[in-house]
Amino acid sequence: MDDIGGLRETIPTTMRLLLILEEVAAAGVPVTPTAVNERLGLPKPTIHRLFSQLEAEGYVQREIDGRSYTAGTRLRRLAANVQSSSRVRTARLAILGALAEAVGETCNIALPDRQAMIYVDRVETKWPLRIQLPIGTKVPFHCTASGKLYLASLSQANFNGYLSSAALEPHTDRSIVDRGQLRDEIAATRSRGFGVDDEEFMDGMIALSRPIVDDHGRLMSTVSFHAPTVRLSLDDAHQHLDRLTEAAQELSRLALS
Repeated sequence: MDDIGGLRETIPTTMRLLLILEEVAAAGVPVTPTAVNERLGLPKPTIHRLFSQLEAEGYVQREIDGRSYTAGTRLRRLAANVQSSSRVRTARLAILGALAEAVGETCNIALPDRQAMIYVDRVETKWPLRIQLPIGTKVPFHCTASGKLYLASLSQANFNGYLSSAALEPHTDRSIVDRGQLRDEIAATRSRGFGVDDEEFMDGMIALSRPIVDDHGRLMSTVSFHAPTVRLSLDDAHQHLDRLTEAAQELSRLALS
């Protein structure tokens, strides 16, 4: 895209919209129209008009600072649908199935949405006792292994914004609802590189998660497994961490292929 500047006067409006979406997606953090326009070189009124159009259609959304934008619901849905194409999904389910076979428990892939993690792929355990969290289920950030891993991937400023405004509702007696304790937990998650749910979302269920990352090392989604504690304790679950890491690496490579 280095030749964009020389072509900006002849780029059709629809292509300009796509170039803006590319820049927003590539940034991975909230960006301002001015910052995006440093790459595109469009007239100032034009770049603001195009951002307003994308916001109105749900492809980008304004952040709480009122100046910067991130991917909106429709752009995230578009990305998820691309990743769910039959060829990619077949390969992804093969990796997820191998992980479920090795661990012996249900395995999931989840995407971060605006307010929660969304399960987009799932391979069930063969055991008759299983926890039902079907595809499409939304789970909170603060008390799930995948959600805490996502929070750990945020910049400090964005995490502080979440921490100051989020409703930290208790789902079990173990849910972390104190903001100071959650800050410490997310710092620990960031340090160890994987997420842990110690019966925080559902009584009698534990989970571990690892990030699926892009070519810049940024979290795109998560892969996790969860299990009833009557079958697998949290300590024993750590024995499967290496296999979970391998699956996350395979899924990261697949997403970039």
